[in-house]
Amino acid sequence: MFDTLNSQQQAAVEHSGSPLLVVAGAGTGKTKTLAARVVRILADGADPERVLLLTFTRRAAAEMIGRVAAVSPDRSATQVWGGTFHSIANRLLRIHGRSAGLDSGFTVLDQSDSTDLMGMVRTEEGFGERSRRFPRKETVAGVYSRMVSSQAKLADVLETDYPWCADHADALRTIFTAYTSRKRANNVLDYDDMLLFWRGLTASPVGETLRALFDHVLIDEYQDTNPVQADIVRGMCGAGTEVCAVGDDAQAIYGFRSATVANMWDFPEHFPGATRVTLEQNYRSTTPILAVANAVLSQSNDHFGKQL
Repeated sequence: MFDTLNSQQQAAVEHSGSPLLVVAGAGTGKTKTLAARVVRILADGADPERVLLLTFTRRAAAEMIGRVAAVSPDRSATQVWGGTFHSIANRLLRIHGRSAGLDSGFTVLDQSDSTDLMGMVRTEEGFGERSRRFPRKETVAGVYSRMVSSQAKLADVLETDYPWCADHADALRTIFTAYTSRKRANNVLDYDDMLLFWRGLTASPVGETLRALFDHVLIDEYQDTNPVQADIVRGMCGAGTEVCAVGDDAQAIYGFRSATVANMWDFPEHFPGATRVTLEQNYRSTTPILAVANAVLSQSNDHFGKQL
């Protein structure tokens, strides 16, 4: 694996001693580089159970761990804490959730279940009659999730993303309060709750315990993190934690999920003394395509400089 790395990838893999931001242009071998970094960390003697690798899909986590395992002489790769933000949140909350008032036997609602519960509450609060024009349960659930994941006020979310619901602000507040109470009464969490409780734990007296769990924290697709996830990353990193975030601010397309590329741009501010390594050697496209891409990118002032 190491023999096939280019100089930029090698620099990202070997770096240590300060926070690292890897700006990985399209087709530059991001996954390979991040996997190689994990291999190097383990080869240097790191305890795999003290390595946290955060990804955005289970498939990405499995691919990353699979690549590491393929070149590891033992089964250490399988002991790495690798997974999505939500899967890692689930594991940690099962262990430490009581400190946040959670019963360890809590149930997790998937998106469909949480939408249905929102619909039930909507009806029970008197806003579901067919004779009244009111946002559908999917819309109500969307407003709620947008508020939580973006950490924005209801009025701002309605103005920016759901202007047709602006007249229902008071009713939505009533529904959201009842929805939250219902979840707590039944010991259930939705996906947004899992991240909120994890973030809350990092800011609580248990935070030091959580930060002491890991020596290395690596995050894939950092441009796709929302404000809560960025807070979690900061909250999980102590003074001695080696943190590495990988992403491409030119591929930030999940704003509709409350992701904000500002988390990448603000990385040096959030982690003082950070080093930035830029991957620019593209292995996917032809030169004419890259020329067009570079020309388009050059017209924007809001991105990390790169020349594919």
